[in-house]
Amino acid sequence: MAAADAAGSVIRPLFRGSVAADLKADQSPVTIADRGAELAMRAVLGRLCPECGIVGEEFGVERPEARLRWVLDPIDGTRAFITGRPTFGTLVALLDGDAPVVGIIDQPVTGERWIGVAGRPTSFVGPLGGRVGTRACAALGLAELSCTSPEMLGADLPRWRRLAGLVRRNYWGGDCYAYGLLALGQIDLIVECDLKPWDWAALLPVVVGAGGVVTDWQGLPPRVEGDGRIIAVGDPGLLAAVVAALGDEAG
Repeated sequence: MAAADAAGSVIRPLFRGSVAADLKADQSPVTIADRGAELAMRAVLGRLCPECGIVGEEFGVERPEARLRWVLDPIDGTRAFITGRPTFGTLVALLDGDAPVVGIIDQPVTGERWIGVAGRPTSFVGPLGGRVGTRACAALGLAELSCTSPEMLGADLPRWRRLAGLVRRNYWGGDCYAYGLLALGQIDLIVECDLKPWDWAALLPVVVGAGGVVTDWQGLPPRVEGDGRIIAVGDPGLLAAVVAALGDEAG
């Protein structure tokens, strides 16, 4: 929480300001807010947990040999941030080996924060309402589906569209904020591709602690060295149908 607080103190003054965006090697945008927030988190965690490793989107790995590693995404949803949309978030995860055991989704502008800890119910605070708990959804035809962007799906877009044809509605946008909404029972299903560990590690404890499940597209636990394809379902009973709908017909 101290790391998330430190990131928020950097991000809030820059939100909806004249912040220039540079392009990284993968053509994704990055701003002074991303870099400054990650440095602030690293300073806090280095002081409070000097024995732990750190993996961050902007500044790489410290102490890679450590069993306990903090995984940081200072602004998950930089495109939303630079266009003034409050649907981004700061992500803080703690890995024990490769297993996420703590996850925080923090929205520093709206003041919403989700905290997930392995083996405990997720907690949530925020002024906009909502209570933790995924909702029951008996069938795909009743499900609300979300995905950040079609561009992230690449060659998997036809498989995703096959699934989208089976649900009640689908929505684009949201980044990590959508997973927070799933944990509040507002969204039933999120299916995405090309996620790095700092994109999903913090989300898993939040969703699981609210009653949901996070897997890869085969329905297996996501791996740090995995392919970045992620499913999050609020009602675990939907998972088998989702995996079947995403099945690769080519084998």
